[in-house]
Amino acid sequence: MGFQAPITISRAIQAIQANEYVLPAIQREFVWTPEQIEKLFDSLVRGYPIGSFLFWKIDSANLQQYQLYRFMDRYHQRDHTHNEPLVLVGAHPLTAVLDGQQRLTALNIGLKGYYASKVPWARWNSNHAFPERFLYLNVLKQANGESELAYEFEMLRASDVKASGPDTFWFPVSDILKFNSIEKVFFYCVEMGLAKEGQQYPSVTLMKLWRVIKDQPLINYYLEEEQDLDKVLNIFIRVNSGGTTLSYSDMLLSIATAQWQQKDARKEIHGIVDELNRIGDGFNFNKDFVLKASLVLADIPAIEFRVGSFTRDTMLKIESVWDEIVDALRLAAALVESWGYNWQTLTSNNAVIPLAYYLYQRDCPSHFMESASFQNDRAVMRRWLTVALLKRAFSGQPDSALRPIRRILHDNHGAFPLDTLLAEFRATPRSLEFSAAEIEGLLDYTYGDNYVFSVLALLYPWLQFDQHFHIDHIFPRAMFTPKVLAAKGIPPDQWHRWLGHFNDLANLQLLQGTLNQEKSSRDFSEWLTGTCPTPQAMQAYRENPFLPI
Repeated sequence: MGFQAPITISRAIQAIQANEYVLPAIQREFVWTPEQIEKLFDSLVRGYPIGSFLFWKIDSANLQQYQLYRFMDRYHQRDHTHNEPLVLVGAHPLTAVLDGQQRLTALNIGLKGYYASKVPWARWNSNHAFPERFLYLNVLKQANGESELAYEFEMLRASDVKASGPDTFWFPVSDILKFNSIEKVFFYCVEMGLAKEGQQYPSVTLMKLWRVIKDQPLINYYLEEEQDLDKVLNIFIRVNSGGTTLSYSDMLLSIATAQWQQKDARKEIHGIVDELNRIGDGFNFNKDFVLKASLVLADIPAIEFRVGSFTRDTMLKIESVWDEIVDALRLAAALVESWGYNWQTLTSNNAVIPLAYYLYQRDCPSHFMESASFQNDRAVMRRWLTVALLKRAFSGQPDSALRPIRRILHDNHGAFPLDTLLAEFRATPRSLEFSAAEIEGLLDYTYGDNYVFSVLALLYPWLQFDQHFHIDHIFPRAMFTPKVLAAKGIPPDQWHRWLGHFNDLANLQLLQGTLNQEKSSRDFSEWLTGTCPTPQAMQAYRENPFLPI
């Protein structure tokens, strides 16, 4: 590895656009925000150093051993967050970026692309919620004093530029690449009326921008020419340990991508993550969850995220059963969603892994969610999930829970072994049984706590979640005001008993979404009388949710 002669930013961008500079699978994806892109360009024009880079030259004879990816230049928060795989043409060597991907991608987006992030409060499924923003520089004035920037760089929509005031001239930063000399930058300023007598800031600023992009060799880099993957991985981990920590899941994904023979591991794993998170109201599954589940479901002895555990044999075994793993994860997530859980109420993703393993062991029956023959199994599995979430069975070191659970599920070939699991953890710190004190603690949850849904689910074991259910206040929040309490004849010195407890669990219920909208802020007695007009209906409503009314 040796230090090379530095190059200009424009030369680096040219190499990126020509796919001469590429990304290895071991690189994480682009995670910078528009504000970070703006700060990077501001630092450049201010003359601040932007750090060195580490490149890896891959000989043409070894290119086919690795999956390589293009740099991102058109980022779309919903539709395009994954780097595109590179289709190799020809046999010339390529340069992979080991350190500096985020900075180079930010430069590439600023000079050659756009950033489309979601507008606050807009609907996720609306295309108008993701306008394309390009990088501009206001060459009429510096950034205001409240900004961290000295120069006013902003990622803007075309409509923002058109609506700008007289104190702005938004220069498209990408246009700086069109000027072959600094004189042409000045001529541009004259042509655009930016070089009037006494007006120096616009031309000085644009010439500074031109110099740092096209003239000054600011890309300082080391070049690694070693072709052994293990050594390169060790270098990569060491380099990245000083920045954003490289997780074991990143490394597993890297090795899987390099070692799978038939499938593109990166594409497959990202694909199932995206699919799982689109189920129902959505979940927050990530690649860590999928990779951990893969280790468990494939019966890999070592399920810890340790680089040394991810051997080629391990990766190939996971690849050989990947389709079955995906089926089990998809079915488990669908089950969890059918029980009313979503990204807010599923407080531990790891609690889903035992469900997926059980389904995997049973070959994922296609009719498992609907068939009456599996009704008891579904009920027991739902109870397991609720208890595991409320007992926080996977907090701390989840592997110490997953190992014995996997052993029990592996040795059991009948129904879901809830009783055996309860017995396994009895008298251990991960006991799945509730003490009297813990039951009292469950009642301390209040409206807005993520665990409230699981507690209410225990009180509604009969509930069918084929429709959306809301966590509803039995007595509406709107009634808990001094004015209403006074009208009810409650003395002021007793108001605190109501005003401080209307969000308590005792005043919460699970109510079908349509009924909740009908109920709104109506008095509970009035609403209940209209909803349950017969004595039989009233009695059923009182008994089912255990309401003391």
